[in-house]
Amino acid sequence: MTISPSPSPVTSSPAPSALAEISQETLALTGRLFVQLQRRPSTLVAGVLQPLIWLVLFGALFAKAPAGLLPGGISYGRFLGAGVIVFTAFSAALNAGLPVMFDREFGFLNRLLVAPLRSRSSIVFASVLYITSLSLVQSLAIMGTAALLGYGWPGAGGLLLVLVTLLLLVFAVTALSLGLAFALPGHIELIAVIFVANLPLLFASTALAPLSFMPTWLGWLAALNPLTFAIEPIRAAYAGELSLSAVVLEAPFGTMTTATCLVVLAVLAAGLFLLIRPLLDRKLS
Repeated sequence: MTISPSPSPVTSSPAPSALAEISQETLALTGRLFVQLQRRPSTLVAGVLQPLIWLVLFGALFAKAPAGLLPGGISYGRFLGAGVIVFTAFSAALNAGLPVMFDREFGFLNRLLVAPLRSRSSIVFASVLYITSLSLVQSLAIMGTAALLGYGWPGAGGLLLVLVTLLLLVFAVTALSLGLAFALPGHIELIAVIFVANLPLLFASTALAPLSFMPTWLGWLAALNPLTFAIEPIRAAYAGELSLSAVVLEAPFGTMTTATCLVVLAVLAAGLFLLIRPLLDRKLS
């Protein structure tokens, strides 16, 4: 009589952890956004082209500015470079809510909300990861172009300071844009807010001129502008001042060091994410 072998016990693979599932969902949703960018590369091109035009035109316009006109005796092109880099990252982050808004209007967001996602926060994480990557690519492209125009390169330590500063600014503005994407009724209103806020925040900062050139009221606005807190550390990095205790901003209310500017940006980013969290929880529930 033949005895058949007993079947081997089936070993079940361990269930993936919650962190692994959320990471997988976030990467999948981020990949979808990059596929959209691949199909419409004009978004990336326009995000680089506009600040590049500013850099070339303004740099040429003030190329013959008298020596010693700006703090430290630097050329206007090098002075402007930090402002254009920050403006590039700021503009990209300010548009972070548009993909979410279009998903809302086209009904894709509703499909995601009924999908078996481990955490719907992955929708927000994907938007943050996508915009952060896009902002850094655009900013690095502007930095490379500025170096080719003779406006310098921050070096290894300076590059790290630039990236940290840009990341903090992008996180803060992305949180604001995502909050507006869920709070406003449609993309027309969101685009209107973007257009209204973009240039005034640029001009009311130290991107184009130092505080000493501004009237008192505008100097106060520029000194309180988050863009200024990002511009001045980057400008110091280009000048080779990599000490966190170095004074980078002589504001009307006092001096600001590199470390202080970074702390302000970090607190702003954390505060905005905490501020929009109840709204996101309510809209994504």
